Amino acid sequence: MDTLVFDIETKNFFTDPGVGRDNFGALEISVVGVYSYAQEKYFCYAEDELEKLAELFREAERIIGFSINRYDVPVLNLYFQKLSDRLGLDLFQKERVDLLEEIELVTGKRISLGKLAQANLGAGKTGTGAQAIELYREGKIDELKAYCLKDVELTKGIYELYRERKFLYVPHYITGEIQKIEFMKPSYAKTANLF
Repeated sequence: MDTLVFDIETKNFFTDPGVGRDNFGALEISVVGVYSYAQEKYFCYAEDELEKLAELFREAERIIGFSINRYDVPVLNLYFQKLSDRLGLDLFQKERVDLLEEIELVTGKRISLGKLAQANLGAGKTGTGAQAIELYREGKIDELKAYCLKDVELTKGIYELYRERKFLYVPHYITGEIQKIEFMKPSYAKTANLF
């Protein structure tokens, strides 16, 4: 069984006209970046390749990401359900490690992936979600894929530190002062009733 680190990019925002808050069905995926531990390889899939992506996810025991329970999993799961009933794939039934939720459980606060990566890996993000949407709208798909895969790479690096050291450096949400946050053990969410 595989473990996947992933990130999605969308063509639109919740704040776009006709979308609305938490309307996951109105969000359209542009690309999905994935790292497969079983294959030791990065992949990036466009919207028209999601059936191939579903095959990769079907073989995964655990999925990892940053804020995936609130965003990536609900959006991608709807896509997989639309593809076909024959897939029998429900991401909410997979073991999930949401790094942002793990941090929130300890600190009670949210942190951006960029700040977390800078504090732990010495490298930040290469752009923003808004810039990713602009890349899609401008047809710069190769740049969009590179941006998405960079987020996957950062998330993978943070996950490996989280798993191996059992702590992360987290900037304080107001002062920016770096705090060492310790984790007793990873909590793998595996219930369909989180939403």
